[in-house]
Amino acid sequence: MDARKIIYCKACTMPNSRPRVNFNDKGVCNACVNSTQKDSVDWDMRRSEFNKILDNYRSKDGSWDCIVPWSGGKDSSAIAYKLKFEHNMNPLLITFSPMLPNEVGNSNREALIRQGFDHIFFRPDQKTHRYLAKRFFTERGNPKIAWDAGINVIPVNMAVKLNIKLVFYAEHGESEYGGKVLNEESKRTRNFTEVIEHQIGDDPRNWATGEVKIDDLNPYIYPSNEEIEKAGITAYYYSYFHKWSMFENYQYVKEKFDFQDNPTGRSTGTFTGFDSLDDKFDDIYYYMQYIKFGFGRCVRDTSRFIQMGHMGREEALELCRKYDGEFPDYYLDDVLEYLELSKQEFLDIVDKHRNDEVWKKDNSGNWQLRFPLYLNHDE
Repeated sequence: MDARKIIYCKACTMPNSRPRVNFNDKGVCNACVNSTQKDSVDWDMRRSEFNKILDNYRSKDGSWDCIVPWSGGKDSSAIAYKLKFEHNMNPLLITFSPMLPNEVGNSNREALIRQGFDHIFFRPDQKTHRYLAKRFFTERGNPKIAWDAGINVIPVNMAVKLNIKLVFYAEHGESEYGGKVLNEESKRTRNFTEVIEHQIGDDPRNWATGEVKIDDLNPYIYPSNEEIEKAGITAYYYSYFHKWSMFENYQYVKEKFDFQDNPTGRSTGTFTGFDSLDDKFDDIYYYMQYIKFGFGRCVRDTSRFIQMGHMGREEALELCRKYDGEFPDYYLDDVLEYLELSKQEFLDIVDKHRNDEVWKKDNSGNWQLRFPLYLNHDE
């Protein structure tokens, strides 16, 4: 990040304070560059490759032939539904439990399972999980670090244990949304190094303390490369083979089964009501992104809508002015109870994670963004 000034992508609304994002000499972020490059991809050839992969793994005896890491949200649900009903696969759905499951998430999972899927729901030891949530919220401003590890680890662990050779993840986030792409193959197949560096942040074995023993960390410790190779497991990104659109995934699942939106009409901090619905912690997670990096859930969503061609930048800017950084009141009491924090303790931790390059106090002592989007978007 430029320590002197935050700038915003000329094409979308993403700032250069986003971790690992890069801007070209025209001031356009690498996520937008990636989205334009999709126009030159031979998607027919990619789909043909995808079909050949499925032909190699498709079960002939009714056994599970692939694993879909599944939250119950629009993206993983769309992938699972297409694999089963459009490609005659028999996926096993694996869910690492939300930290605080909510009613709409439970409803959406049940709605897809009723279509004819087998499902394993993994809920980790809550004493350890709550301890780690509070620790990492306090230390890193992110209560979901252990959860991030769990959602990456459990599907692969289950693939090893159940001898299922094929795993399908949704999109490659580093290329789709602006990040560090290790190499071209990492857009196609999931890379262990990338998982640790970009999605977990460190090796969970390092989390062992007097409070948490190494044995308590089993749900968060990724299998070694040797274990994965010995088991013959390959994990692919669905987005490599099919042009990715979160909004079109949403439209697809709405058509296929009773997928429910946020009952309040939209999620806190954004204009959408169909993404990241299943966890009461999500509003806090996106708010802390705003605190640490100066952009919140609405910047994230509008950038993706622009890249997919569903929105213009001026409309996006207006929505960001209206919603980005909205305080997460809706589930706050439940979150505070889970973390065993008072509201004042929570607010003190929030302020601890404000980046001086992002925030300043005005003459009245109130926090303000140093370089808000509405002052910088046309420079």
